[in-house]
Amino acid sequence: MRFSKVVLAAFLGTLIALVINFFIKVGVVSSMISNLSKNTETSTTVKPNSVLYMKLDYAIPDRTSDNPFGGINFSTMESQDMTGMNEILRNIEYAKTDPNIKGIYLELSSIPTSTATLQEIRDKFIEFKESGKFIVAYGESYSQSAYYMATVADKIILNPEGMLDLHGMSSQIMFYKHLLDKLDVEMQIVRGPNNKFKSAVEPYFLDKMSEANREQMEKLLGTVWGQILTGISQSRNISVEQLNQIADNLETMFKAEKALEYGLVDNLYYKDQVLDELKGLTGSNKSINAITNANYAKSYDLKNKSKNEVAVIYASGQIFDGKGDEEANIYSENLSKTIRKAREDENVKAVVLRVNSPGGSAVASAIIGRELDLTKEVKPVIVSMGNYAASGGYWISAKGDYIFADPTTLTGSIGVFGTFPNAQGFLNNKIGLTFDVAKTNENADFGNFTQPLTEFQYAKLQEMVVKTYDDFTKRVAEGRGLRQTYVDSIGQGRVWAGADALGLGLVDQLGDMEDAIAYAVQKANLGNDYKVTEWPKQKDFFERLMESMNNSGSDQLDAAMRSKLGGYYDYLQGLENLQKNTGIQARMPFDMVIE
Repeated sequence: MRFSKVVLAAFLGTLIALVINFFIKVGVVSSMISNLSKNTETSTTVKPNSVLYMKLDYAIPDRTSDNPFGGINFSTMESQDMTGMNEILRNIEYAKTDPNIKGIYLELSSIPTSTATLQEIRDKFIEFKESGKFIVAYGESYSQSAYYMATVADKIILNPEGMLDLHGMSSQIMFYKHLLDKLDVEMQIVRGPNNKFKSAVEPYFLDKMSEANREQMEKLLGTVWGQILTGISQSRNISVEQLNQIADNLETMFKAEKALEYGLVDNLYYKDQVLDELKGLTGSNKSINAITNANYAKSYDLKNKSKNEVAVIYASGQIFDGKGDEEANIYSENLSKTIRKAREDENVKAVVLRVNSPGGSAVASAIIGRELDLTKEVKPVIVSMGNYAASGGYWISAKGDYIFADPTTLTGSIGVFGTFPNAQGFLNNKIGLTFDVAKTNENADFGNFTQPLTEFQYAKLQEMVVKTYDDFTKRVAEGRGLRQTYVDSIGQGRVWAGADALGLGLVDQLGDMEDAIAYAVQKANLGNDYKVTEWPKQKDFFERLMESMNNSGSDQLDAAMRSKLGGYYDYLQGLENLQKNTGIQARMPFDMVIE
């Protein structure tokens, strides 16, 4: 009788779970279809005297997502504009000469995006201003990233009750040592002898930064902060010294009047006053004709009859072995296939590799690098570095014909490490599990997380790490025309800002993706007879829908967590990396969160 009750309860529980899961999926799909119906018009008409409205309050990706969940706010289940940098730059370029666009209105508060992306978009706004059209920026409050973007505007407006957060830059790193100690888990670490700056493993055995890591962090932050202050200083005609003084004293943190007094903003207006300002600029007595980024991208024709292609291949996210979702991360099999297709396509005359990666698997990096080497033999391969092109991201970049980086790109990190968890203490002492093994050979159980590495196994792993680092420095030396000993001296896992990497010979020129495309056109002798295509080819809505339905809701959950946690999501990712980043890694030594 008791057994039958347990079986019945289990059956009912499973049935209820299946029903709930079904209705959740139906609700999500309904929301997606509703979202699709609102956003899939084939074209949009721009009315005369319109304003291009940009609300940049999200982590701006390099490329507009084809994921049907990408534009859904899981807090409200409503769609939101999540336009990628590629379309933002294109929109600004078209708006410059569009007779129906009178100007751009930026609504800013906080932009959770790295500085290099902000800089590329900001530079494009500066080009736009040459048209004589206006840019107005408004924020209820401004974070540092949002204010840096806003300073390109002709007029910066702050809400009278708001604040302008200018306090300098910092980077906080999360350490896991005490957590692992409490769990009785040992993270067995293998590093090369010359990788003192390769501090990705430090959180596993330290509770604060090493002196070497602190040295490189302060250098990085100083370079990036210097770029930001220079941009603000030039736009607002305020000295860098005064800006630092304002930041040190938190002068504008809680007083909007101080921001106006120091000339950091032009007006303290409420939203209705901002709208009146826009009406005056557009000559409208009634409502303002505003068009969003997403809709404006549908208003102009991108068709180009040229058969000559410059293929922009996006390589974004951590680098993993095998296959996976190309939107979220880089997978060796997926990206290698894309590069191979571009190489074999006779219409593709040049490749621009857009790298936005902190690195990852050393093996996967080598596989991708091989495909790029083969491609370089038959057509130009130009590299454009985004926010990150570090470690494995630099590995795949190093042999490009020419490398462009933004001044605030984080690159280099030429180093290798291995992590191998030993959970024996946790399993034995915390939850009472013990294990025994039968084996045919001495090391048949190598790599088993239920026991520690032997001295012999550790030595073999050390050999592998040393060899991989030698392969890495040799690749950089060959690609950059440098001595391997010199590469080692500036390597050792150290991360450099793009502005510093230029002087070290790690990159060829400071510039953005448009500069890289222009150089690729020149290298391939295409003149004006070319078109830019984006790879990998994006999937249609229903392909994405089926993928999303098959992944048991993991993408939806991830998007919801990102929406709810905001900046704290990065710390959650750090904890996930405890289980992901095992084996031999060529990865940046930290996840840098700057705000």
